[in-house]
Amino acid sequence: MLSLDSIDLAAIGLTLKLATVTTVLLLAIGTPIAWWLARTRSRLKGPIGAVVALPLVLPPTVLGFYLLVAMGPNGFVGQLTQSLGLGTLPFTFAGLVVASVFYSMPFVVQPLQNAFEAIGERPLEVAATLRAGPWDTFFSVVLPLSKPGFVTAGILGFAHTVGEFGVVLMIGGNIPEKTRVVSVQIYDHVEAMEYAQAHWLAGGMLVFSFLVLLALYTSRLKHNWRG
Repeated sequence: MLSLDSIDLAAIGLTLKLATVTTVLLLAIGTPIAWWLARTRSRLKGPIGAVVALPLVLPPTVLGFYLLVAMGPNGFVGQLTQSLGLGTLPFTFAGLVVASVFYSMPFVVQPLQNAFEAIGERPLEVAATLRAGPWDTFFSVVLPLSKPGFVTAGILGFAHTVGEFGVVLMIGGNIPEKTRVVSVQIYDHVEAMEYAQAHWLAGGMLVFSFLVLLALYTSRLKHNWRG
């Protein structure tokens, strides 16, 4: 019976590592962005919100191309990383992380923004009357009330990163055990007409996607019942 080989397992491990690192970074970066978008009345809210949501409608290869140019040896990011002695980011794991953060950003920011907006003004006003500072209010009031939003954001950010193809292929190429993730490995199997191996990985992705959606809907139902 045909099973996954060492190259397939390496691709799975790299994919899980990439998704984990990306999700952690997205929660750290996306939380202040989502909080600002939920609270601000600035005219910049529309343009910045549109920039954050751009990966939802932009073809992944377009985003990947411009990231490749920016992070390449002649791009402004590439020149900065080279001046810092870090080399260039394309075709490295760090480059995959940067590209994944940009590509999965709306899947984390938008659920967090919706959760923050759903809190309303009343809890914040009560915290202010109790002389709670901004940081105390955020960690003691906002975070507990927006926990479902963080769960949704974490699940969607992780799952979306696992399913990336166009962006990671443009930025990371196809280097075994370094930048070859599951989606690229499936593509390689299909190109080589190794359909049995492709079925193993594709079937695993299908089951994973179903379980992600099941967990997402289950957490929402539990939250609604408690509410």
